[in-house]
Amino acid sequence: MQLLKMLEIHYGIKAHEQLKINAYDAVSVNGWLYILASPYNKSEEDVKELSEISNHLRGYGDQHVPIILQGKDGNFITTWEQQKYCIFAIRQTERKQRHAKHGRKLAKFHERGRRVPFQIQRSSRIGQWKQLWERRLEQMEKVWNSLLFQTPEDEFEQLFTESFPYYMGLTENAIQYLVDTELDDEPLEIDSGTVCHERFTTKTWDGQYTIKNPFEWVFDHRSRDLAEWVRGRYWQNNQTYDVDVKQFFSEYQSIAPLSTFSWRLLYARLIFPLHYFECIENYYSSRSEQEKRWLEERLSKIIRHSSEYERFLAGFFQQSGALIHSNSINLPTLDWLYR
Repeated sequence: MQLLKMLEIHYGIKAHEQLKINAYDAVSVNGWLYILASPYNKSEEDVKELSEISNHLRGYGDQHVPIILQGKDGNFITTWEQQKYCIFAIRQTERKQRHAKHGRKLAKFHERGRRVPFQIQRSSRIGQWKQLWERRLEQMEKVWNSLLFQTPEDEFEQLFTESFPYYMGLTENAIQYLVDTELDDEPLEIDSGTVCHERFTTKTWDGQYTIKNPFEWVFDHRSRDLAEWVRGRYWQNNQTYDVDVKQFFSEYQSIAPLSTFSWRLLYARLIFPLHYFECIENYYSSRSEQEKRWLEERLSKIIRHSSEYERFLAGFFQQSGALIHSNSINLPTLDWLYR
């Protein structure tokens, strides 16, 4: 009931009952859903920029993007009982049909996002991958070095200390591939920045209603979302991903054909072992024993499947249909994958 009270006091919205929409607390009033969202560590300025992006995407016809409401005080972030909240408003439309064509929908989303008419500063990641990857590698190397000369405390530490040199090498390959791409290849118009997601997966737009959460967005190259969708789909089931991947790219390119620059950035991102980094980082920041056990199993699986992941990388351009769509076949691969 606290949500109802907060909505009335801070937003002047009167509602009588609280609902669960996807994973959010929400209310329904006169055909609108008002959704409670946590801004996490975002500032008022960050949310203001995301609100402007939301308004732009809605203006281009995306009904699944919510409006971020301002409270009576004019601020986007409201503090209530020592917690920070934002309110999303979205029309309560019919439940979406199943069998959504993720590729087409993502391409349309990117095409709208590419037309943002103002400078994006706070959520931009354009051109920053190299620095971000190097920083992550450096931090992890420090942790690894600190563990090298002591007996591993548990199974996880043992797995980490033994596997890290391989993943460090893979990361260096990804960074080199990225640098070569930026040196050798010319970006086209399709390579301009667009609205992307921190981590786009097959489940990002799932749920009872499609709600495109602005707090999941970053402004980046479209290949970020494409690579992360593929990575997520691969790890869901690495026996059955290839048909879905081909279909996904076929749908996407029916709206927005990719340049060789896009394909190469996408490939660099797949070489970068983000799944490994996230597993280690989450383990060391987790306080839950249950989560730690799950992450230990996940790390073990990632390491066991490393040669399969290499085979996936070796065949990626073939499997995704990249070679068919690319006007030039200038898509270099990593020589050592074929040895």
